[in-house]
Amino acid sequence: MKTKIHTDLAPAAIGPYSQGLAFKDMVFTSGQLPLDPSTMAFVEGGIKEQARQSLANLKAVLEESGAGLDTVLKTTCFLSDMENFVAFNEVYTEVFGTDVAPARSCVEAARLPKDALVEVEAIAFIK
Repeated sequence: MKTKIHTDLAPAAIGPYSQGLAFKDMVFTSGQLPLDPSTMAFVEGGIKEQARQSLANLKAVLEESGAGLDTVLKTTCFLSDMENFVAFNEVYTEVFGTDVAPARSCVEAARLPKDALVEVEAIAFIK
């Protein structure tokens, strides 16, 4: 049976989806935008600030499910512009390191919701 994941520490869904779903010992998150959950507005700044917020939102959803950044197996990262790839990787490395970083796909999207610069989703296991 699947279980809906919801936390007020991440932005509320802006469409017909859940922040995440758990199934057995796995959790699948929806893409996390760089929205401040208390204001539902983008954080100020550029790609680094938006990446940090997206990853903080991802962490909140994962922790609500009983998983964590350390249990992430795979991420999918969407960038509005591949020119931001290096800067995004700097922030991503701060969060996940390089030793046992998750498997990852990183693609440029023609346009992200609300014109975000970045969106990140993950698959993880529950501790």
